[in-house]
Amino acid sequence: MNENMNQRPLPSSRKRALVGFAVVCVVLLAALGLGSDYMLRYALRPSMEHSHDLSWRFHNIIDENPQLRPWADSLQRHHALRDTFVTMPTGERHHATYILAPRPTDRVALLVHGYEDNGMGMMHIASIYHHMGFNLLLPDLHAHGRSEGEAVQMGWLDRLDVMRWMEVANSRFGHDGSTRMVLHGVSMGAATVMCVSGETLPSYVKCFVEDCGYTSAWDEFEGELHDRFGLPAFPLLHACSALCRVRYGWSFDEASPLRQVARCHKPMLFIHGDRDTFVPFSMLARLYAAKPQPKAQWVSPGSIHARSFHDHPDVYAAHVRAFVGQYISLSDSLR
Repeated sequence: MNENMNQRPLPSSRKRALVGFAVVCVVLLAALGLGSDYMLRYALRPSMEHSHDLSWRFHNIIDENPQLRPWADSLQRHHALRDTFVTMPTGERHHATYILAPRPTDRVALLVHGYEDNGMGMMHIASIYHHMGFNLLLPDLHAHGRSEGEAVQMGWLDRLDVMRWMEVANSRFGHDGSTRMVLHGVSMGAATVMCVSGETLPSYVKCFVEDCGYTSAWDEFEGELHDRFGLPAFPLLHACSALCRVRYGWSFDEASPLRQVARCHKPMLFIHGDRDTFVPFSMLARLYAAKPQPKAQWVSPGSIHARSFHDHPDVYAAHVRAFVGQYISLSDSLR
C-alpha cells in the first residue's frame, strides 16, 4: 500500500519535456539518415555525364593537348586502340583499352584514370609510355566507362580490380611468362595505384607513379564537406562512412593510400601540383614521408589538380622517363 503511494506520477511538464526530447532525437536521427544517404549518393553515384563516352573523352584529351594529335591520329589510322573485357570475381564485366608497343616488348604500362573519367582520360600519359616503347593497358574502373558497377569505390576496392588487370596484362604481353610493369595513376587513379602498392605483389611489378592522389577517402571527403557545404566531419561523415560499409562493403577510413604506401617497398614517383586545392598539396608531404625508399617526387609549379602534364608536358615526360627507366630498361631487346 505504501509502495504504491510512493510511485507518484511524473509532472505533466516533465512528461512533455521527455516526449519533446524523444521527438527531437527521432527527427535528428531521421535527418542524419536522410542526409547521409544523400551525401553518399552525391559522392559515390555522381551524374557521370561523360564517363561512359570513351570516344568523347579521347577527342577531349587530344583537344586539351594538341601536341598529341599526330600520335593519336596515327593510332586511329592503324586501328591500334583495341577493346578487351574481363569478368571480375564479383561477376561484373569490366572493360579496358589496350595498345600494342611499336615493337615487340615485355614492357607494360597499366594506366589508371580518376573520378568520373574513363581509360581514355589517360591518353596523355599513354603517349609518354608508348614513345618509351611500352605496351599499354587502360582499364575503365568499376562503374566508369564501359565497366559495370553500381558506385564509385574511391580506389579501395578498385585495387582488387586493378590487380586482376595486372594478371590480364601480364598474360597478354608477357614473354616467357612475365612482363616488366609500371602502374601509373592520376587523382583517384593515383589513390588506386597507391592502394595496390601496399599489397603482396608479383615480381613483374617494378615501380609506380602516382599523380595527385589523396591520403584517404576520409580526408578527401572531409575537405570537400567543409569546402562545398561548410559542414564539419561529425556526425555526417561518420554516418556516411557507416552507410557505405553497409551498402558497398567498405568504409572511408579503411580506404587509405597513406597506410598502403607505408607498406610498399617498390619504387614510387610522387607528382603533385603546388596549387592543387581539390586534393590539397599538403597531402603530398604526408604520403612521401610515409613511403619507404626507394622513392622520388616532382612538384609541378603553378599546377592545380591533375593539370601537371597539361602545364609542363615535356618536363612531366622527362621525370617519368628518368624514374621509370631506372627500374625498367628502355632498350628494345627483351630481357
